[in-house]
Amino acid sequence: MLGQRLEIRQGQGLVITPQLQQAIKLLQLSNLELDAFVEAELERNPLLQREDGEPGGGEAEAPATAAESHDAAEMTFDEGRVHDADRTLDARSDDVYGDASPGERTSDRMEDVGAGEAQPGLNDWSRAGSGGGLPDGEGREQPDTRDATLWEHLQAQASQAGFSAADHAIALTLIDMVDEGGYLRGELAEVADRLGVSMERVEAVLATCHGFEPTGIMARSVPECLKLQLVERNRFDPAMACLLDNLDLLAKRDLSALKKACGVDGEDMAEMIAELKALTPRPGAGFGGEPAQTVVPDVHVRADPAGGWKVELNADTLPRLIMDKRYHGVVASGARTDVEKTFVADCAAQASWLVKSLDQRAKTILKVSSEIVRQQDAFLAFGVEFLRPLNLKTVADAIGMHESTVSRVTSNKYVSTPRGVFELKFFFTAAIQSSDGGATHSAEAVRHRIKSMIEAEGRDGDVLSDDRIVEILNETGIDIARRTVAKYREALRIPSSVERKRMLRAG
Repeated sequence: MLGQRLEIRQGQGLVITPQLQQAIKLLQLSNLELDAFVEAELERNPLLQREDGEPGGGEAEAPATAAESHDAAEMTFDEGRVHDADRTLDARSDDVYGDASPGERTSDRMEDVGAGEAQPGLNDWSRAGSGGGLPDGEGREQPDTRDATLWEHLQAQASQAGFSAADHAIALTLIDMVDEGGYLRGELAEVADRLGVSMERVEAVLATCHGFEPTGIMARSVPECLKLQLVERNRFDPAMACLLDNLDLLAKRDLSALKKACGVDGEDMAEMIAELKALTPRPGAGFGGEPAQTVVPDVHVRADPAGGWKVELNADTLPRLIMDKRYHGVVASGARTDVEKTFVADCAAQASWLVKSLDQRAKTILKVSSEIVRQQDAFLAFGVEFLRPLNLKTVADAIGMHESTVSRVTSNKYVSTPRGVFELKFFFTAAIQSSDGGATHSAEAVRHRIKSMIEAEGRDGDVLSDDRIVEILNETGIDIARRTVAKYREALRIPSSVERKRMLRAG
């Protein structure tokens, strides 16, 4: 029999609020991404300001980093013990600091300037003609000392190549498809279809572009790039063309098969290879481009004079934000409508939440990094061969956090150690069983040992096969399969034993 009734049930469940989602997102941001996020929040929220900015003249909340002092932002390891004042830093429901979301508004506050005063940032141009209006060098156009990029260099040559308007447009389209190495990436058929021209016309424009400097530019493959350079040197003949068609044999150092394919003797082959070595396989690499982004470590690890290791946050990568309480009081008292009051309350809640979340993010990074350093202290002391197997669960269990939190913290974060700068995920390596039942070995340490064994081949005059490497590792207590050795060797970009023998014979 069907009927209706009203029931009340009580249960527990995890609700991820927008604030908690954003707190989790903050954990996995790199320092560059975090800085961009903070800049956006500063523009969006008029109550937020940087601690090193102009003071608001009033009371402010605590700075949003754990680097207020070196005492608060470091952990010291002594005899395996971790001294930590905070043990509850996981990204759980306590990350939520209100349900408010900020509104969209910009705050423009301008200082009043007296009628008789010069406005700051403006120059008095009334005396510019007399030469006394500007200090030396101020306000004058400075020469552009930036190196021209590859694309600017090619566009300048295209403008002087005598193209018609249509062909010039085709050339600029092709130039936009050139990568940093100088190679043309893309299909000519797509260019012809997009511009509504024939394939022959696009190929004709490309043939003209192949005459641009540097020689070999805008080639579609390595053989074509080398061919353009050989043609300019008047050294492209049938034998050289055959050599370019068999570059895979040259990479394998199979000189006997290469000589047979090209129909030359050993002396001629040596001369042809020498000519190829004199060419430039990446003609665009010598031009300026976008500057490479330098890795800035989030954590510093230094040896402690008292013993152990000292772990410190890099204060330069931590944004220090405060909420201007004085300005908050001014705008809150001036709010008249419900919309204005809601906006001010939302901004205050969001500013307070962000200040606390950034502080918690910094402490969480410090906590995870400190545990990683404690686990991998042998690597810091003795080198990569002593890197221990480590996984996320081990670190998470040791510090009382969830594995997902540790994974987010170690993403896109770098640590500076006496042995170099490493991504935090570098210290998490798989375990390889020991053949004698002893302690397991780190996969990274085994890769390093394989590399060292192969690097010593030239001095010993013997080349180790993968099977022989397996035997040597088994003798030292490392239980590893041949396919694993081959996989590690290929990951290190080390040729096979057959190719290494050819390289040794070739000198």
